[in-house]
Amino acid sequence: MRLVTHGDSAPASVNRYLLPHEQQVIMVRLHPAVLLRPIAEVFGGLILAGLLSRWFGGQSAGGTALVIVWWAWLLLLIRFVWKVAEWSVEHFIVTSKRVLLTTGLITRKVDMMPLGKVTDMSFQRSLLGRMLGYGEFVLESAGQDQALSRINFIPYPETIYLEVCQMLFPGGNDSDD
Repeated sequence: MRLVTHGDSAPASVNRYLLPHEQQVIMVRLHPAVLLRPIAEVFGGLILAGLLSRWFGGQSAGGTALVIVWWAWLLLLIRFVWKVAEWSVEHFIVTSKRVLLTTGLITRKVDMMPLGKVTDMSFQRSLLGRMLGYGEFVLESAGQDQALSRINFIPYPETIYLEVCQMLFPGGNDSDD
């Protein structure tokens, strides 16, 4: 996780979406667990291609089938590289005014919700999320469906949750007498 300190700046791909009067508070890349499925597909495809190579290797007409099998695996590998490249530019940012999620390698998408509009916020963690260290944030706003309502694969969700709650509910020195 990267809690932004004074003087620290976001990558240029993120910084262009911040307003001049905003201060970055939190900026994290989504958890690498988002890549688990593409990794499993690549390794599963490699094992399958290896098994099919052994099976087709002894046949006389197996040359064409082998080429097709390995081209199919190469496509899976290219898809995996694409997913890693997309993950590398996805950021979850909390500023003094807004919550942002930037995604997309070619077509950039920026989802945003003003902090003042957040009426309810929670996070949840699956068993795998608890083991690997990620969670899902659920942001709710009064009256309408927001573009930024669920953010999955947030690393260090407890720490980020507490930091955002402190921003939503400032004034920790209130005393109830």
